[in-house]
Amino acid sequence: MKKKWFVIYTKVQQELKTAKQLTAMGITNYCPTVNIIKQYSDRRKKIKKPLISSYLMVHLEESDRNQVFSSPGVVRYLFFLGKPAVVPPYEIELMQNHLNGVYNEIQTNSLRVGENYRIPQGPFSGLTGKVLETDKSRVKLVLESLGMSITLKKHVA
Repeated sequence: MKKKWFVIYTKVQQELKTAKQLTAMGITNYCPTVNIIKQYSDRRKKIKKPLISSYLMVHLEESDRNQVFSSPGVVRYLFFLGKPAVVPPYEIELMQNHLNGVYNEIQTNSLRVGENYRIPQGPFSGLTGKVLETDKSRVKLVLESLGMSITLKKHVA
């Protein structure tokens, strides 16, 4: 049987602790995080915060799904249309690359504002975006299919 990425719901603010427990149990998991700077009255502190509150992704075979309940932080699986929600592996990889800032440089000669540009490689490869801005080192695209805009670095030859 093939492993899939399932989504589990955790207790409030227990995502990172639960991820650590699952890793210790030998269960592959992914908790997307971002680093933020928290301002206290006397100092600033850089902290790691889960990107999606109360959710983790676990990589398991269907028959091993109940193993996650050995961790006290796990509440339940997320279901979609009566079945456990499954995230395609390419979406997990996309998220990991995006959060790690992995973007390949693009090679282009002349792009104009308003033109469509198909991204040839990297985490957004195959997607087409409309050029919002361009200068000698960067191109800003709006990806309507994802409802977001991104900035790509141009390859300088």
